[in-house]
Amino acid sequence: MPKIPSEKEAIDLLKKTGCSPNVIKHCEAVANLATRIARKIAGNGNSVDVKLVRVGALLHDIGRARTHGIEHAIAGAEMARSFNLAEPVVQIIERHIGSGITAKEATKLGLPKKSFLPRSLEEKIVSYSDKLIEGSREVEFEEALETFSVALGAFLGPPAVKRLRKLHGELSSLSGESA
Repeated sequence: MPKIPSEKEAIDLLKKTGCSPNVIKHCEAVANLATRIARKIAGNGNSVDVKLVRVGALLHDIGRARTHGIEHAIAGAEMARSFNLAEPVVQIIERHIGSGITAKEATKLGLPKKSFLPRSLEEKIVSYSDKLIEGSREVEFEEALETFSVALGAFLGPPAVKRLRKLHGELSSLSGESA
């Protein structure tokens, strides 16, 4: 039966698959930020699975054991399925790239023609948190937006930047922070 692993099991999977220490540090930093955001959102009376957010964030870059290209999300989802992880964890891994990628954008990038837009609140929190962590350092949203605009904006254009701004607004509102 598919499962959501414990934190220790998630870290062990990252090591077992060959993720570098830097990737693991990044995943831990994303998990810490994502957990803080999820707890704020839950504290405001919203339904969010904090454990799923934490474990999904720890595993979001497991595909970097195979590749550091944008396709690491697809590789990671395949790996997660091979480890019989629960589908909500798999979806976090698969949908964390960019600020979400439409099926049309995916085709343009050489990915399978399907939507990689985060759907659940947990997927959105992990995708967003990943953009606010550079290496293992947390950055302010405006700095993350600038980096994102340069790095991915060239490939995906203004719609991706707009999606990141929208995600920021949505999560800021749910967590009670000012956007």
